[in-house]
Amino acid sequence: MKPIYTLGLFLLTNTLFAQTTPEITSWKINTTQQTGYAGILTNVQKVQYSSNNVYVSTTCIPDYNIGPWTANPNIPVNKDFIFKITRNPIQNTGILTKTPLGHVGVWSNGVSIFNPKDGMSYNNAGVWNRDALFFEGVSFDNCLGHPGPGGEYHHHVNPTCLYNDKDSLNHSPIIGYAFDGYPIYGAYAYTNTNGTGPIKRMKSSFVMNTGTTRNKGPVVDASYPLGAFIEDRSFVDGAGDLDIHNGRFCVTPDYPNGTYAYFVTIDANLYPVYPYVIGPTYYGTVQVGNTGPNSGHNTITEIVTTYIPSATAILNQKQQIEFEYYPNPTANYLELVVAPGAFQYMHAKFINELGEVVLQQNNIQAGFTHIFNLEHLSNGIYYLNLQGNSINTVKKIIVAK
Repeated sequence: MKPIYTLGLFLLTNTLFAQTTPEITSWKINTTQQTGYAGILTNVQKVQYSSNNVYVSTTCIPDYNIGPWTANPNIPVNKDFIFKITRNPIQNTGILTKTPLGHVGVWSNGVSIFNPKDGMSYNNAGVWNRDALFFEGVSFDNCLGHPGPGGEYHHHVNPTCLYNDKDSLNHSPIIGYAFDGYPIYGAYAYTNTNGTGPIKRMKSSFVMNTGTTRNKGPVVDASYPLGAFIEDRSFVDGAGDLDIHNGRFCVTPDYPNGTYAYFVTIDANLYPVYPYVIGPTYYGTVQVGNTGPNSGHNTITEIVTTYIPSATAILNQKQQIEFEYYPNPTANYLELVVAPGAFQYMHAKFINELGEVVLQQNNIQAGFTHIFNLEHLSNGIYYLNLQGNSINTVKKIIVAK
């Protein structure tokens, strides 16, 4: 029996295709005028795009509860940002751009991403830079964020309230974009960069130094333990899954052909691990306008289209894709029907208990029947992984002949 894929007729215009690319559709857009802290509108207010750029308008206030902030006198305010994200990111092959103080990227809910530093150094010498998690962690709220002196609410580390950071069975969703245009994922990804293998927690390749002294810095003691300063770690190529920028080039559910991507790093207890989000430097080329003093208020000077979230985009905020599959157990074939209104152009993978992809099919569409030929599979347990945008749903399939 040969595999049959009933797709039906579907005409896709260039404009609609543009609307379904992740840098446009991955944002949490406030479509209901929801308010949060201090009555400020939450999440992203508007997404506009051209062929080259995406413009994200945001208040910098999330839809989850924030505060209180111990020993922090600052309060969040509406920052009225317009961030500019390139749709055509490229690797920087020249002098790498350091991730500066202030925002270095933006989470998918429009909240700012900061680098690991708190902006101060030991004896103000600029040599031993203080780690924000160590020195300011007491002021983080339950979502691991806090406001800066200008009222900019932000996260230096894993935004635990933005996505399910306990879900170690599925590839994490896109939870933001760096200002070089590359996506930022949560903590979990495929073991192999080609999109195969079991899901695993991504490991940083920065290793804590040893010893009890710091050159021109404080001794290692209870007041300044290892990890208190950024320079307490060194990058060791191959020590983890990620490079010096805290990312890698890999296949993801949203980029089946591969992309460079950053990953949030946490340990098995969900505690943040340096460099937390983006490393000391960006992988790609950073556009002007997003970084530096008074940045983040870009003026749109080109013709743009406003992205209107559809039922498909709203579904992106759910945790499951609804679909039916039968028979199960099965001997030779499996029928799959995705509920109408779900994502278009989904990807289905059958994965064995070793984490190997044994069958896959792209262009799965909602509302149509897809029949998969399983005759070549041996008896056993398999996992059907259906992926659409940043949402994965996994079901267990039993093959018994």
